[in-house]
Amino acid sequence: MLLNKKYLHAESPSLEGITVGALEDAPERVIQFGEGNFLRAFVDWQFNEISRLGLFKGKIVLVQPLRDGMVNEINEQDGLYTLLQRGISNDKKIERTDIITSVSRGINPYTDWQAYLECAHNPDMRFMISNTTESGISYVPSPKPEGECPASFPAKVAAFLYERFTVFQGADEKGMIIIPCELITKNGDQLKSAVLKHAADWLCEPAFAAWINLSNHFCNTLVDRIVPGYPKDEIGAVLARLGYEDKIVVATEPFALWVIQGDSTVRKELPFTEAGLNVIWTNDLKPYRLLKVRILNGSHTLFTIPAFLAGKQTVRETVDDPLIGRFFKKGLFDEILPALDFPLQQKREFAEAIIERFKNPFIKHYLSSITLNSVSKFKVRVLPSLLESFRRTGTLPVAMTFSLAALIKYYDGARDSHGAFIGVRNRAVYTIKDDDEVIEFFASQDVLYASNAGALAGKVLGNTAFWDRDLNDVPGLTDAITGHLITILEHGMVAAIQAVTA
Repeated sequence: MLLNKKYLHAESPSLEGITVGALEDAPERVIQFGEGNFLRAFVDWQFNEISRLGLFKGKIVLVQPLRDGMVNEINEQDGLYTLLQRGISNDKKIERTDIITSVSRGINPYTDWQAYLECAHNPDMRFMISNTTESGISYVPSPKPEGECPASFPAKVAAFLYERFTVFQGADEKGMIIIPCELITKNGDQLKSAVLKHAADWLCEPAFAAWINLSNHFCNTLVDRIVPGYPKDEIGAVLARLGYEDKIVVATEPFALWVIQGDSTVRKELPFTEAGLNVIWTNDLKPYRLLKVRILNGSHTLFTIPAFLAGKQTVRETVDDPLIGRFFKKGLFDEILPALDFPLQQKREFAEAIIERFKNPFIKHYLSSITLNSVSKFKVRVLPSLLESFRRTGTLPVAMTFSLAALIKYYDGARDSHGAFIGVRNRAVYTIKDDDEVIEFFASQDVLYASNAGALAGKVLGNTAFWDRDLNDVPGLTDAITGHLITILEHGMVAAIQAVTA
């Protein structure tokens, strides 16, 4: 039988070895932009925990941020799904299975804009969560929505807040606590800035901007959990053990960290630490962000595309591979760590813990699933370390510059008959997913891929829309990228990695 409310209420007493969330009805208090694996395994699980322990009473409404998504599958299961937490910590095996009950339903605002706006009318609604990838929090001028969903995430937020401001006549207590989880610096501040720009564009009354500033809390955050998602390779065995059908199972590691920069009001309303969850409330997010983004996310992004183009399938396979594992550790220990101002022992311990997490035997984290929006990821996660390493040493870091050259090769593609942008590795095709502007840029470079690696490198490095600066101005960088790119194009990815790790 399919996991849904009817099944759960009938069978919950017999679900041996499975922790079931709170079953009683509760008002919808959280609106969440993003219905994908990460938020369901990270945020929704933590709300599930505080609800299960009786510390919070409320449900989450999931809003599909893109036209295509998982809302239909989520609603088919009444918002219920199974979370598998499995891993190794200090040589100890950890396995736990939960049925998450914190989600009430999902909404596709592109097909039901009114249902989305009606959430703003709910007097119980208090919290807003999001994870729309690094490129999601960006200001894109757009007209005020009139019965139709805007494309950009900040415009959706601005429309929701304006609807709420209007319905409740600017009541202070109807403001929202807004906690974005996108992996960009000052994510809450950036989202607030974009919302205020939309308010100005739409000629909203000054009182609306004042309400945003005074009655709503925009929190800067940092999130950390490796979530490979649906365990497709073992789903038959998983479902046989569970005893029911679940189309949206999520697998994750046991480790989770949420650092939130918020005032006492926010902390008081979200009792995560009281539930024993690894949530840190702080006034200074910077040190936590630097360690996590530069070491975990930076090393992840560093090796993902080179490993993928070399034929590897998963993170664990990559880290265990003698050649690419050596490339990964060279970039991590020789280039990323020296560019960070933290005590050496602290940096190394953090890095060693990351390696243990990457080697989790229970998780198949497919490289293909983490190549989405690779340009913006490299900009945020690797480029700062590359530039800082060069500033400190006067020498360009080999692994990081190679990774950037590999990224350029990854976007060597063409449109297929269905309009998808397709690349080729080892004679097999792969779909390249990114913002339209990124895809169109690389699609227009097809002649240079075939004829002039130096000109291609110069065009990519000079795209200020990608990097917020012309990277050709970094002494020697264009030549370094060109050299790596020529080796990759002429000899293949494996031989190229061998050359830089020799």
